[in-house]
Amino acid sequence: MEGNTVKLDKWGYPVRTSSDSCIDAINSYYTEFLSHGRKASVIFEAVTHDESCVLANTLAGYLAYPLDLSKSQVHLSSAKSQLENATSYEKAVFAAVSSLVVKNKDDQLTYDRHSELLEQFPKDLASLKRGHILCFFMGRPDKCLTLVEKVLPQNEKQGYIHGIYCFPLLELGRMEDAEKAAKKGLEINKDDIWSQHGFCHVLQYECRFKEATKFMEENSSSWESCTSFMLTHNWWHVAVGYLDGHSPISKVLEVYDHRIWKELEKSDASRTEVYLNAIGLLMRVYVRGHVISMGHRLKILVDCLTDQSVWHIQWHLDILILWALSRTSKITEAETLLKEMKSRKTNPSLQKGIQLAEGLFEYGQKNYEKAFQLLGPDFDTHDYKIIGASDEQLDVFKEVWYNVLLETGRYQIAIHEIKKQIQKTKGVPFLWHLLGRAYDHEGNKYESYISTYEGKKLESAYF
Repeated sequence: MEGNTVKLDKWGYPVRTSSDSCIDAINSYYTEFLSHGRKASVIFEAVTHDESCVLANTLAGYLAYPLDLSKSQVHLSSAKSQLENATSYEKAVFAAVSSLVVKNKDDQLTYDRHSELLEQFPKDLASLKRGHILCFFMGRPDKCLTLVEKVLPQNEKQGYIHGIYCFPLLELGRMEDAEKAAKKGLEINKDDIWSQHGFCHVLQYECRFKEATKFMEENSSSWESCTSFMLTHNWWHVAVGYLDGHSPISKVLEVYDHRIWKELEKSDASRTEVYLNAIGLLMRVYVRGHVISMGHRLKILVDCLTDQSVWHIQWHLDILILWALSRTSKITEAETLLKEMKSRKTNPSLQKGIQLAEGLFEYGQKNYEKAFQLLGPDFDTHDYKIIGASDEQLDVFKEVWYNVLLETGRYQIAIHEIKKQIQKTKGVPFLWHLLGRAYDHEGNKYESYISTYEGKKLESAYF
């Protein structure tokens, strides 16, 4: 029967469909998904070409979730109704995806299903990418590394896998290995966005800000076809490189205005993806003390963030929104958001996310002692990966904590913690500035650190 025709996808795995166009659309989706492309919606065309295709409907259900839950469920229901006729590969993908796109998902179950899928079908890099994203939001780079290492031997020469491999290595502090992985990915494909992103992380971690910014700007032409998140996130990295590298604040805000905020002018832009990087950058600018230079930008952004349709997309964004609302005296809205976040905390490990949210709510109102009581005397951003943020994204919360320590007179703790961070990151000019503030408040002499600080400032003043 024609309806029972089996065709092979780009991984070489069997898909039951009679439509070449359906397979072509599935393969195009794989490329878009792995490259962070803007046209992942091509998967819906696959369903149009063959409404009975289990794989097409399964992947469409994944893409529609969580922005359109009803649409996601329609596709998954369609896939389930045809499951009896599906190939073993399609059934494995359906099992993995169906456990992922539910309201109160079991992370371990979903991880196990992806692990089992990759054990049997190791060439499926799209499923590896889904597992990578799952592990990121679980705050478990170790589990992500296990998934990648499971399939790496069968995919050494494939594009995209080395960029995926790079990220958990970064999050586990294995910088030399991460750099090798990123470079390998770029050797295979210089336009591999995730490998570019990973290499930038390495450079910024090592305080090679001039090199990081130059590298990213030289590759920026390859970002135009990226999703709103990836495009603005890469420019976020450029702006952070300028900020950490002691460049004029005008260069940072120029990136914000013309590379991040301007993305919203595009008809296919994702607002929430832009807001995440916009507010993440403005918070950093604020914490660094450039309040006046920031001008009206935060107010304009907050006017957009009072729209509750952008809430509860992801925890990291909600926490940033909460700070912005409280900082601009939108206290009623902030309290509403915080209350809803608490009611949506289905995972006990997200209690840390609630504590961070409450601390930032107080910090935004300059209630520094309350913020300290919530963040605690031994605040460690490693405990907050569960909110869905990288180490570099979490760094700003550590800087908030340092400021809280200084504002509440806990200078000895601040000195101790800032020194630890300087040693870990080889030093960022702002950290030396904070250390100087702490010593000034203590009334201790700072001469032994002045020469080192000046040297670091000169090393970092690249722009």
